[in-house]
Amino acid sequence: MTEVVGRRRAVYVAIVVAAVIVSIIPAAASSASAPRGIDRFLYALGQIESGGRYDARNAYSGAYGKYQIMPANWPGWAMLYIGNSKAPQTPANQERVARGKVIDLYRWLDTWPNVAHWWLTGSGERNHSRWSSSSSAYVAKIMKLFRATTNAEANASKPPPPPPPPAPVGVITRRIQELNAGITYAGRWDSARYSGYSDGRVLYSERNGATATYRLYGKSVAWIGPVGSTRGKARVSVDGVSLGVIDLRRSTFRPQVILFKKSWAHVGNHVITITVIGSGRPVAIDQFIITR
Repeated sequence: MTEVVGRRRAVYVAIVVAAVIVSIIPAAASSASAPRGIDRFLYALGQIESGGRYDARNAYSGAYGKYQIMPANWPGWAMLYIGNSKAPQTPANQERVARGKVIDLYRWLDTWPNVAHWWLTGSGERNHSRWSSSSSAYVAKIMKLFRATTNAEANASKPPPPPPPPAPVGVITRRIQELNAGITYAGRWDSARYSGYSDGRVLYSERNGATATYRLYGKSVAWIGPVGSTRGKARVSVDGVSLGVIDLRRSTFRPQVILFKKSWAHVGNHVITITVIGSGRPVAIDQFIITR
């Protein structure tokens, strides 16, 4: 954006306030808990900050991307919302980080104008009469665009999700999504949403001993799920035989990875079971890919 009034002060203030927010507000786990209007607000924020450009850079402050995130803020925010402080500022990562931060700010500040004011100034001041004329004008621009934007327009501006991983070689391929009735879950499993997942959603568990079992008829099976620095471990068994432990921890978050694959010489009936090991680190099921 061309307006940089208050940005120099906001660099320091934003870092301090961000540290306070992190200590008192839990990170947003999924879009299911996102406040009403968040897609329209993010669209308006991105348009006012950069014209919606993911490669925009402010030569004065160094702020980068669609939401003009300050260089000093990106590592901490990326760690909090992606699980990797060195995550590249790709369009998908920019969206995920900005969304998580905006959700937390809304939970703290209660209204979209207050969130917009914080984004420019780093201040949590809720008394609008104390805002400067430049910050008030900035907030007014965002809220005007917010009110004029439909959800369809906001969603159309998002980057497309990454393509699914290539299916294992086979004659017939079936993609079994995580909510398929053929998958039997035991223990506690929760849903998480993210545009990079194959259908925008996964089921995950952090409970030791939780299982996901799928009975298939095919020549190969592959388990697809996310990896990242916060992910856990799971034991994979096929036809009742343990085939080892899969460690899902990686330095970089990736939403769709072939975590396990097993092939047979002929088509037949088989059972794959994924068992969560340990606790506190998520193991997720995005889909199974079956070939015949």
